[in-house]
Amino acid sequence: MTSFSFRFAGAITATALVCGPALANDPIVLGSPLKCEFGVDCFVQNFIDHDAGPGVRDFHCGGRTYNTHNGTDFRIPTDRMRKAGVEVLSMAPGRVARTRDGVDDVSIRVGGREAVKGRECGNAVIIEHADGWSTQYCHMAKGSIRVKPGDSVTAGQPIGLVGLSGDTEFSHVHVTVRQDNKVVDPYAYGAPAESCGGGTSLWDPKIAAAVAYKEGEVMNFGFSSAIPTMDMIETGEIQDKPVAPKEPLLAYVRVIGLKAGDIQSLVIRNPSGAEIVNHSAQPLDGDRAQQFISAGRRAQAGPWPPGDYTAVYTLTRGGKPVMTKTFTATMPDK
Repeated sequence: MTSFSFRFAGAITATALVCGPALANDPIVLGSPLKCEFGVDCFVQNFIDHDAGPGVRDFHCGGRTYNTHNGTDFRIPTDRMRKAGVEVLSMAPGRVARTRDGVDDVSIRVGGREAVKGRECGNAVIIEHADGWSTQYCHMAKGSIRVKPGDSVTAGQPIGLVGLSGDTEFSHVHVTVRQDNKVVDPYAYGAPAESCGGGTSLWDPKIAAAVAYKEGEVMNFGFSSAIPTMDMIETGEIQDKPVAPKEPLLAYVRVIGLKAGDIQSLVIRNPSGAEIVNHSAQPLDGDRAQQFISAGRRAQAGPWPPGDYTAVYTLTRGGKPVMTKTFTATMPDK
């Protein structure tokens, strides 16, 4: 293990970003950081904070970031998926400059921030690329680092696995892109200060649409016989509680990128199409990086009729539906 300090958070603000005219004739082209299908089994959780003060502002002038966040968070939907193994990929050809391994995969909600002081980035890799570019990959899985300093890597080469190490509460890889040691937003290279959606995307056209900025996304959804909790959804334990004829019937949805005033609703219909649940939550009193909603009914006097039960989730913003998700579960006959 190479001993060194990764800088993950702290005094990195919008003033540290590369802004204004492009600084190179041929900027780096970035491929996918994860071996997954974006929008299905991996998602962009947080973007770089462009606000120089105590507020937050992503490159789109939205709130999908947090104060001083100097990278992009690419997450997977459950801890169970992390344990199965999701590969982290080098986003461009280059040479490995530094690595760190040996940090336990433990949420800071359990271990606390003091336990990872000086190792906030967790298990990680830094790769140097041509023309002063570099990419840094944080929070990788303990014992998963597959490269060492001095190794040459190709674009798309696996360098380790997604983890839960360092200062994090969920399974993901935090990626920071730099040019000449200055943080660059891969979504808005060279964007004028205070602009919204300006600059140049550094993403390879093959994946640009997949990792594009979205106002919000449904990340987890399903039916369950147990009352869902955020921990059950995050760990994947909720998947072990399928519907059963004599148990409560519930549907749940977890969404990322919600805004103040958003209204979420869930409607459940039985196999004959009759509505058995219609639940609308109160408007959100603030932006939410993630939020889940669940609704359902207790078990009836007799078993639930067998067949397909359908749930429809709707997100209403500004009085208009902006996102829907329909999903089903098959009730067994015994």
